[in-house]
Amino acid sequence: MKKQLLNYKSIFIGSVMVAALVSCSLQQPNTNNDKEKVNILLIVSEDNGPELSCYGVKDVKTPVLDGLASRGVRFENAFVTYSVCSPSRGTIFTGLYPHQNGQIGLATHKYRMLPNIKTLPVFLKEAGYRTGCLGKIHVNPEPDIPFDYHPIKDANFGRKDLWRYDAFADSFFHQSDKPFFLMVNYPDAHFPLKDQVEGMPAKPMTGEDVSGPLPFIGADSYRLRAYTAQYYNSIERLDEMVGKLLQRLDQSGKANNTLVIYLGDHGAQFSRGKCSSYDAGLKVPLIIYWPGKTSKGLVQKELVSSIDLLPTILETAGIVVPENLPGKSWTNLMTGKAEKEEREFVYADNEGSAPMFYHPQRSIRSSRYKLIHNLVPEMDDPHFTFYANHIGHHFDGGTEEKEIEASSQQIQDSYKTFKHPPEYELYDLEKDPYEFTNVADNPAYQSTLESLKKQLQQWQKETTDPLSDKKILAKMTDEVNAINKKYPKQEYTKDSTFQWQYPDYFEKYIKAHKGR
Repeated sequence: MKKQLLNYKSIFIGSVMVAALVSCSLQQPNTNNDKEKVNILLIVSEDNGPELSCYGVKDVKTPVLDGLASRGVRFENAFVTYSVCSPSRGTIFTGLYPHQNGQIGLATHKYRMLPNIKTLPVFLKEAGYRTGCLGKIHVNPEPDIPFDYHPIKDANFGRKDLWRYDAFADSFFHQSDKPFFLMVNYPDAHFPLKDQVEGMPAKPMTGEDVSGPLPFIGADSYRLRAYTAQYYNSIERLDEMVGKLLQRLDQSGKANNTLVIYLGDHGAQFSRGKCSSYDAGLKVPLIIYWPGKTSKGLVQKELVSSIDLLPTILETAGIVVPENLPGKSWTNLMTGKAEKEEREFVYADNEGSAPMFYHPQRSIRSSRYKLIHNLVPEMDDPHFTFYANHIGHHFDGGTEEKEIEASSQQIQDSYKTFKHPPEYELYDLEKDPYEFTNVADNPAYQSTLESLKKQLQQWQKETTDPLSDKKILAKMTDEVNAINKKYPKQEYTKDSTFQWQYPDYFEKYIKAHKGR
């Protein structure tokens, strides 16, 4: 079987190389203008926060990403706009917050973007770029994200034939001398976790090899350490995969004119991580290397958001950034030319990503404080139960109630807040970096609370957030409740006639109040 697979692999790579040579021979000569344009390689990993050795995590070894950071810029405070895949990627593709573009939940649960939104590959193709994507898009409708080259379309959570990623990338690099944009989406570290795939990593860790569970979990047990070890194994495999990709880029001869951006799509899928509005769900690794442009080994502590990614890509590609985009280009930050703080706050959405998870939130974070507004505070957060009871294998790493009960009172209280959140949660990140103690009711923090509330409301107004309107929020809540009642087992995912109504009233609200 292994021999057959190797033969298949050889035939496949050979055919890819032939196709690439044929494609090259059919291309028109490049223009001088094209030669001046920078290539862009965007690398996105699944479900991992900044748990890399270059971010100070000693239990994991990531020499490739560490090396990329040493040559370029590492951002210590990078955040996404939503801690679930589809909405996070919707921001990458549109440069808009989820409540602006409509992708407020998972594509598999039929959430979809609003019509007539211009997306990343459209911008770049209009500017003469070849565009490619390896791995899932996971945003609806997919035809609105029209990549030229998309040979790997699935999420590949089974980690099948990982060698395909660098092989297809190699083909794409050699297809033409025209400037390119390639997005490579790696399946690690999405659950179900895998200790070793295709010999990577060479020496997988076990629970005995790690110093403890991820710190934001708070609880400790051998079971949690074992899942943490699996998570670190996934990160080390990711690092190896990125190394193979960058080697292919070097071999293509185009590395010196290629901007490389690496980031995670959101945090790890452990309790209080993915699906939450805590830093463990929203904070991600971000490393950028642009030969001859980025300052070598620069560490930026400024707050940045994935809302800034599209403006950054457009600016480096020489494309005028539309005025309706709320983000700011990272150009000055990644070249070390920023003279002052680029942004004071980062913001995030959270609707719950599926009807069964519905628990709408908005959050604002400064360099020191985090405020979470639970929009329907009378509702418990269903994610607590899914994590604690491992409902679905994606939640296997969640903290069990017996593990919570064996923890300190502070940790027990943090999980009570996770399960039964009040309307407002406020965290002093300088004193409490893992957001264990809600100080919203502490008199010493009342001025901070009120200030952040006003700033959050102002952001919702500026971005025309439909859920800032109580009538729209009630309408959304009613729609979700009706879906859960009619489809108790999520049968809507297989119902070809099912369609969400929220895009209609979101679009009407946005047009009536501001437009896009």
